Amino acid sequence: MSWLGFAGVFALFFATHSIPVRPAIKARISAVIGARGFSMAYSILSIAMLALLIRAAGQAPYVELWPQAGWQRHVVHLGMLTVCILLAFTLGRPNPFSFGGARNDRFDPARPGIVRLVRHPVLAVLLLWALVHMLVNGDLAHVLMFGVLGAFAYLGRSLINRRKQRQMGQDRWQDLNAAVASAPLLQRPASLPGACLRLLCGVAAFAALAMLHPVVIGVAVW
Repeated sequence: MSWLGFAGVFALFFATHSIPVRPAIKARISAVIGARGFSMAYSILSIAMLALLIRAAGQAPYVELWPQAGWQRHVVHLGMLTVCILLAFTLGRPNPFSFGGARNDRFDPARPGIVRLVRHPVLAVLLLWALVHMLVNGDLAHVLMFGVLGAFAYLGRSLINRRKQRQMGQDRWQDLNAAVASAPLLQRPASLPGACLRLLCGVAAFAALAMLHPVVIGVAVW
């Protein structure tokens, strides 16, 4: 694949991520397939486009910026285990501060869960995923891809904060944020079995990704 083809896939990736979530477009799509249907369709589209972008980076001209070292893979393993566990404690949980979230009307600022540590867990996951993979992939195409995605995740926090403040109202957003910040940093889970199940799901997801990585990406992780 040429650099022009890689740039085209990159542009398509950002178009499919930004256009559907524009309020007017999202409202029209949601009116047809429902809010849950939109979330599922958008998630599938996002995963498919990410897989396409990763393949495009692997097929782009190879220009080495730094060599790969054995210790870098161990950093990736630890980082991806953290990513999977963080996602396991994030998905399906209320989070009025970020995009997505489930049953946000039931969010309890006194027991915010993972939101106490990070307001935008999915963006934090994307940022960590991008950084550890950029470390172990020191060629120009992958550095560009992971660097841009990492920057997108980092800058996205401010964009979502401003959007949520407009939707919730500045005073409401600040009051809720202050209430979450005043909650204990670490709390006993509301459901210890549920927390253990999420932890096991995170570890299982990491194991599944490790096994599927050579099949989907074409590179063994060990």
